[in-house]
Amino acid sequence: MRFDVITLFPELFEPFLKSGVTRRAYEGGLVDVRLWNPRDFAEGNYRRVDDRSFGGGPGMVMMAQPLAACLAVIRADRGQARDVAPLVLFSPVGETLRHASVQQWSDSQGAVLLCGRYEGIDQRFIDAHVDMQISLGDFVLSGGELAAMALLDAVARLQPGVLNDEGSHQLDSFNPALDGLLDCPHYTRPDMWNGRGVPPELMSGHHAQIERWRRDQRLLLTARLRPELIEAARAAQKLTRQDEAVLKTQNSL
Repeated sequence: MRFDVITLFPELFEPFLKSGVTRRAYEGGLVDVRLWNPRDFAEGNYRRVDDRSFGGGPGMVMMAQPLAACLAVIRADRGQARDVAPLVLFSPVGETLRHASVQQWSDSQGAVLLCGRYEGIDQRFIDAHVDMQISLGDFVLSGGELAAMALLDAVARLQPGVLNDEGSHQLDSFNPALDGLLDCPHYTRPDMWNGRGVPPELMSGHHAQIERWRRDQRLLLTARLRPELIEAARAAQKLTRQDEAVLKTQNSL
């Protein structure tokens, strides 16, 4: 798959693409990331990409024309229809990125990712070219680069051969393999640290007992921190009678 990233700061991506376990996806070509600076497509001696907002107010607005010229070159280079490689804008008004969307992206041919800056982007460009908007949550970043990296990282780690254990991501929070629940707590050596031990179920060597403990912990943790995920699992008929009994014990505390 291929992701073309439109950004005024391509240098921010270079260490990201060369670090951590997900670099295998980028270096091996599983996720082909190409960086494009709209300043290279701006006109005039100063290569201006932003200007003051009509109507006044603080901050600058990214201009439509450099972005349109950059996007045209990307479209020609990809040689794909717009519906195959949609233009995604990272914006506070976008839909919150969730695991289900990441899974869809990981099975796609990629997209063009637009990283906004300053006060925003000329709305006329958004109306004409942006296919969807994505947000990481109800807060504002100085630009879309961090959001783009978050999407790239989430997609890259789902590619075959990227993680050391192929089944590792199946145990992530929100994964359908866990019925959309949060993941359980994890422990490692030593078995005693600062007077705190490991839950005896995990030391039992009894596979079924361990899996039941993990399931119970996922249920209890999710019910406490993200109760809407419990309701979603219940609506999808993912919870067993034993699961419901575990949840009742928490409600009775």
